[in-house]
Amino acid sequence: MSDITAPERVTATEDGRALLTKLTELHGPLMMHQSGGCCDGSAPMCYPVGDYRIGQRDVLVGELELPDPLPSVRVWISGEQFTVWKHTQLIIDVVPGRGAGFSLEAPEGVRFLSRARVFTDDEQTALAASPPQTGADLGA
Repeated sequence: MSDITAPERVTATEDGRALLTKLTELHGPLMMHQSGGCCDGSAPMCYPVGDYRIGQRDVLVGELELPDPLPSVRVWISGEQFTVWKHTQLIIDVVPGRGAGFSLEAPEGVRFLSRARVFTDDEQTALAASPPQTGADLGA
């Protein structure tokens, strides 16, 4: 058995955290949902908590911590998308450009972008020991 600590399934760049901090200060508690490629491609979408309905099969990838006293940002992905992406760490970044029409960063002149890093075999083994929660687990 490996002594590797399970890595975070989601993280953010410094720019990603800075934008989430700004948006939280403007709009209150936030959540993100990694889009599966519909209207806005496969962009991570940012919403005020409660404005996006989590489904029972959605997977909680993790939470992005923001500076105190701000609440963390939960990051979700559809169950089908998680099956495809479960071997990678989701990295929330920000790039210049028009954000998605439904996502809170749209007026800021930037957009969230998903990057990824493939987990090592040891990391995948460590992650398998603690599967993520789903919307059903959390009463969605």
